[in-house]
Amino acid sequence: MPSRPSSAKNPPLWERARAGVRSEVVETAMRLFAEQGFEATTIGQIVEEAGVSRRSFFRYFGTKEDILLGDLMERGAKIAEALRERPADENPWTALEESFRTSMGDAPVPTEHDLLVSRLVVETPSLRAAHAAKHQRWQRDLAPVLVERLRQEPNAELAANAIVAAALACLETATQAWVASGGREDLERLYRQTVAVIRT
Repeated sequence: MPSRPSSAKNPPLWERARAGVRSEVVETAMRLFAEQGFEATTIGQIVEEAGVSRRSFFRYFGTKEDILLGDLMERGAKIAEALRERPADENPWTALEESFRTSMGDAPVPTEHDLLVSRLVVETPSLRAAHAAKHQRWQRDLAPVLVERLRQEPNAELAANAIVAAALACLETATQAWVASGGREDLERLYRQTVAVIRT
């Protein structure tokens, strides 16, 4: 008897089990990071608290930093895809802002989890370096898409790279201000304010 094909709503049992283990590791790690800081928390502590082996841990995460930043690579691809779908005549800054928002999916409003991750990134040198490296990948993903939108402009490649780099810097600056406010400020408004400064 042929097996019934799985759907997005009904993933196979092994996939649900895998997602459950990954979620448990993330939840345990985030609790330890919040309690004792990122650098003071070891992978050994995480796997012991989560009840998984080190081998299982490295099946899901390449590094400890990936617990916090692993989804950034995927999000960069989502932003690039959203940017491709924006109206061709839309201002590039607006197109990028809307693409950032679209990439958030069903959770456009930052959560307490997002605030903790952002605070840890701001406070931890190794996380800042890893975060910067992933933003460089975003730059490589987004700039070529923006070049297509600016192809009628002189120096389109230079302009696209400059706009993406500036937009990412604005996002970083807004995030730092959001963290400093303890999440009380509106992150999206902070981003728009930062962009307005750059564009004046």
